Amino acid sequence: MPLTNLLNRCDLFFLGALLCIITTSCVVPKTAGFEDHSYATTQSPTVKAKESKAARLQTKMPAAVKTNGDPARITIENAIFLALENNRSLRVERLEPSIQQTFENQEKARFDPALNGEAGFSREKEQERSKGSSGVSDNTSNVSDLTMGISQFFSYGTDVNIDVSTNRTWSDVYRDQHASRIGLSVTQALLQGRGTDVNLADLRKAQLDTRVSRYELRGFVEALVSQVEQTYWDYALARRRIEIFQESLNIAEQQLRETEEMIKVGKLAETEVIAAQAEIALRRRDLINARSTTEKERLRLLHLLNLSGPDPLKREIGLLSDPVVPKVTLDPIDARVELALRMRPDLSQAKLEIQRNELDVVKTKNGLLPKLDFFINLGKTGYADSFSTSLSHINEDYYDVSTGITLEYPLRNRESKARYQRSILKREQAEEALKNLAQLVELDVRSACIEVKRSKEQIPATAVSRKLQEEKLRIETEKFRVGRSTMFLVAQAQRDLVLSKIAEVEALINYLKALIDLYRLEGALLDLHSISTF
Repeated sequence: MPLTNLLNRCDLFFLGALLCIITTSCVVPKTAGFEDHSYATTQSPTVKAKESKAARLQTKMPAAVKTNGDPARITIENAIFLALENNRSLRVERLEPSIQQTFENQEKARFDPALNGEAGFSREKEQERSKGSSGVSDNTSNVSDLTMGISQFFSYGTDVNIDVSTNRTWSDVYRDQHASRIGLSVTQALLQGRGTDVNLADLRKAQLDTRVSRYELRGFVEALVSQVEQTYWDYALARRRIEIFQESLNIAEQQLRETEEMIKVGKLAETEVIAAQAEIALRRRDLINARSTTEKERLRLLHLLNLSGPDPLKREIGLLSDPVVPKVTLDPIDARVELALRMRPDLSQAKLEIQRNELDVVKTKNGLLPKLDFFINLGKTGYADSFSTSLSHINEDYYDVSTGITLEYPLRNRESKARYQRSILKREQAEEALKNLAQLVELDVRSACIEVKRSKEQIPATAVSRKLQEEKLRIETEKFRVGRSTMFLVAQAQRDLVLSKIAEVEALINYLKALIDLYRLEGALLDLHSISTF
């Protein structure tokens, strides 16, 4: 087909191209090409209990926790629920994925269509010599321009621009002339900047950063839940210590009264009362320390829960969950290691970091290529003495065509080579870091399993020790009453019994805390409580 006839039909082509660019502007560039390690997919990250769990907690909350200044009576489930709802540190962390997601929209904006326009006016006054005479005359010429267009960059490395312009010129000598033009320009990258891999790299990196922030949120929530549970049991242990020390103080005071009675009737020397008084002082000292520790644990728990109402740190807490040995059957260690390698959020972050470095390699490798672009500009122009007439004359034989290739390439290109080499080294570094982290995860899980086993075995052992110390104290007390022992030996037996009681409670609490650590280190703590962060 002759070029003139082809260009006479370019108006249809321009309209079709305009429709195409508007249609494609509504399409978000696809960013497939990297593996998704998310537990689930959602638009906005949340931290919540799943429906069944949340329902149970919500039914318990009104009866367990009051919003006024009365003592808060909570179970371990209530404590976790309150921390997820109220903890201020979590409120800060849960905003990070949403903040990171704004960078995705920022990168998508690169592929959004853009409207552009320009309007201008110029005037020039000059002298002109009339043809065929020696006379001169003044002439004022005026030019007004108006251009409007739409442009869009596509992920294939294509830049398309469609514009419509009108130009009016008039002067003292010439009549008004209007020129209306519709034009299409296309620039296609042939080497550097060509293809979706390189042009979508920044968008994919932004999406990876969003997913990394979600794993960071999951890790933070796991640490928070673990901290709440452990603090809950530490507070329970501290309260139990107060009970044990108070009980031992009462026994010591009773022993002092018995000693004084025996001294009065001449069965004991007066020096025996000193040992009884010393034991009471020791018990009071231990009770003071226990109360101080309990108060600190109460403040730690209140800070994590962030209860509503006036003076939240002054609230008293009543614990409704008793420390008991849970009925759990642990899988073999190898199975738990495999679970941790699949579930640990820090491992998932490390895997995403490798994918991010892969994108850097793709982008910097493309930067080693010369910048070679192909361009073509097409235009149709209509001329007339009025604007409307010039538009109707666009189909006439007035056109402009330009095409060509542009080349740009630094002679040594050291900057691009340095970027590419750095991306290769960072990718290798990330791969080694992932291997090291996987090894540390296995070490953590295996060590946690050993600790769980040890702490569980300590529970019956401490129970036996406590029973024996009780019998020892009973025997020593009976011997003291018949004059065959001393107050010092009775006091020593009392101390041993106190320590054995505390050790028995500590063994149970340590076992519960060891289980919590194991679930956290294998990345299953949130699933255990039916908590989702995605």
